[in-house]
Amino acid sequence: MSNFQHFSVNQLIQLVESDPDIQIADIRDAASFQAGHIKASININNENLADFIADADMDKPLIVVCYHGISSQGAAQYLVEQGFDDVYSLDGGYQAWREAHA
Repeated sequence: MSNFQHFSVNQLIQLVESDPDIQIADIRDAASFQAGHIKASININNENLADFIADADMDKPLIVVCYHGISSQGAAQYLVEQGFDDVYSLDGGYQAWREAHA
């Protein structure tokens, strides 16, 4: 069984620019997501997780984002176990992304 990989903010910035169809799952709470999020991201929670898995492209890279890059690691591993081939956890989470775009 494969594991998720780590992804830096700089890697994500380059990937978003080169692949606008990138899959980004933001697992923060809805209020935080509404306050600000990475442009292409989808807010994932327990209510819509099954639909997300059903609708997502399992073969395309998937980046998981949380607040600081901690809880995204567990979520990324879970998504690997659900059949995603290419899963990444964003190191530093949304906080690092926001600071890079300040």
